[in-house]
Amino acid sequence: MKYLSEYLEDGQTAAFKKAGAFFAFSEKQFGEQKKLGVKYMSLGSGMICPEATATVMLEELDTVVKNGLAQDVADNGIDAIIVRELANHEAYYTYDLDSTIDALKDYNISDEDIWAVFNREKSKHYDE
Repeated sequence: MKYLSEYLEDGQTAAFKKAGAFFAFSEKQFGEQKKLGVKYMSLGSGMICPEATATVMLEELDTVVKNGLAQDVADNGIDAIIVRELANHEAYYTYDLDSTIDALKDYNISDEDIWAVFNREKSKHYDE
């Protein structure tokens, strides 16, 4: 099963190219990638974008995320996504679902639904 990041990767890359955005974590990296005469701004997490295309960039990334979430749900279904994220966040070992709940917030899945899947699936991971 694919992770959400895999659904987003191609769309994000296309949005970065279209907007002229790049990642730089030092002045050296910024200097190597910047274009003369272009005014840049930080969009956070090391992402640098020309000011002129920043709004479009953010709008495109929002669309990429919405499409990625929808495709993930269509391909896998909500229950399988919950199971995937419970395993990814080691909830079956820690019984702490906070990071799983946080990871699933964009899917609009209720905490109760996540706990229900956890309670249904946990016996597969433990001898009770």
